Amino acid sequence: MSVTRDDQNGLAILTLNRPDKLNALTVEMFEELRRHVLDLYKDESIGCVVLRGAGKCFSAGHDLADISKGEKVPSRGWHSETLRLLERLPKPVIAAVHGHCYTGALEVALAADFILAAESAKFADTHAKWALTPIWGMSQRLPRRVGIASAKRLMFTAETVKAADALRMGLAEMVVPDAEFEQAIEQLAAQILANSPFSHAANKRLLEATDARDMDSGLQWEILNNEGVGPDMQARIGAFMGKPKS
Repeated sequence: MSVTRDDQNGLAILTLNRPDKLNALTVEMFEELRRHVLDLYKDESIGCVVLRGAGKCFSAGHDLADISKGEKVPSRGWHSETLRLLERLPKPVIAAVHGHCYTGALEVALAADFILAAESAKFADTHAKWALTPIWGMSQRLPRRVGIASAKRLMFTAETVKAADALRMGLAEMVVPDAEFEQAIEQLAAQILANSPFSHAANKRLLEATDARDMDSGLQWEILNNEGVGPDMQARIGAFMGKPKS
C-alpha cells in the first residue's frame, strides 16, 4: 500500500508510504488516497484526519520519472479533483509535515485545513525550475494562504522555505520541535475530537462558501445558511453545567 490508513479512537491517519522514494507522488498513490478519502466521507466514526508521510519526509513532490514517461490519468483534472475531495471532507484535516514538502506535495498539504510542521519541514514550489505549471491547485490555494505577492515570490524563485519562515508567512499554522512532533499531532487531534463533529462539518462548509467574499455578503450568507445546532448540543451543555464549580 502506497497510502495507508490507521484509525485511532476517532482519528484517521493517512500516511504517504513510499519512504524509499521520499514518498514521491504517483498516479497509484493518488488512486489510493482518493479511495481513502471517499471511504472517510461515509465513516461517521472518524472525527479528524491527519495526512502525513512515512520515513524521512512528508513528500519530495510529484514523481519526475512518472512525469517524464507521461502519466496516464483517468481524466483531465483528476489529480485536482482528488485534492478537492480531500479539501471538502466534512471533517478537520491536518497536514502533518516533516522534512521535504515540495511542489506537488505542497499542493497536497494545502488541500488540508492547515499545516502542522516539524522544525525540519521545508517547503517549496519548483514548478518553474522544471518548466512546469501547476494543475493540482497551487495557483489557487497558495495565494489564499500566504497572499498573492508571497505566492508569486515563491513560485517565481522556487526558493525553499524553512518551517519558521513558513509559520511567519502563514503557510504553516504551527511549528514544533521534531522531538515533539508525534505528541503535537496527538494533542492537536485530541483537542479537535473533543469538540462537536456537527460544528466542524458545518463550519467547514460555511468557511468554504464565504472564502474571499466581501464582508457584507459573507455575513448575510452566515445568517441565511447557518445550520443551527447539532444533535449533541444539549448533552454537551448539560455535561458542562453539571461540572462542580471550581
